[in-house]
Amino acid sequence: MFQDLADKLEAVLKKLKGHGKLSEKNIADSLREIRRVLLEADVNYKVAKAFISSVQEQALGQKVLKSITPGQQIVKIIHDELTKLMGEKEAALNVTEAAPTIIMLTGLQGSGKTTLAGKLGLYFKSRGHNPVLAAADIYRPAAVKQLQIVGEQIGVPVIHED
Repeated sequence: MFQDLADKLEAVLKKLKGHGKLSEKNIADSLREIRRVLLEADVNYKVAKAFISSVQEQALGQKVLKSITPGQQIVKIIHDELTKLMGEKEAALNVTEAAPTIIMLTGLQGSGKTTLAGKLGLYFKSRGHNPVLAAADIYRPAAVKQLQIVGEQIGVPVIHED
């Protein structure tokens, strides 16, 4: 899901970079496309609207720096706003004093839950914890096998019901 979002955003930004000179129209067209991409990725409407509004305000209100092209400037503005939207600083994962610490992942099919579970398992393993992955997808049996493969690759046990 994130890869699809990244690919779509990259396509829009590539078009913007190609313009030697940006106009209000091509900025508006590009931002409309970015809004559509964000909404397709299930970003909250109000969040997407505020994001686009902020980018548009900055893009139309700034003088383009002489050392970069207008396309690069808008890409920088979008990057900075995405960074603000996603969080500018790292948030630590806290584990409880008494084991176990339980982290449940939910989301749409294909959104990256299994991959994230593997990354979290590896993260905690590298910090001296003993993570265990639990396969709990009762609707997609292949998901259990997929998590088992991920667990084997990172050396983290996977519990599941046969």
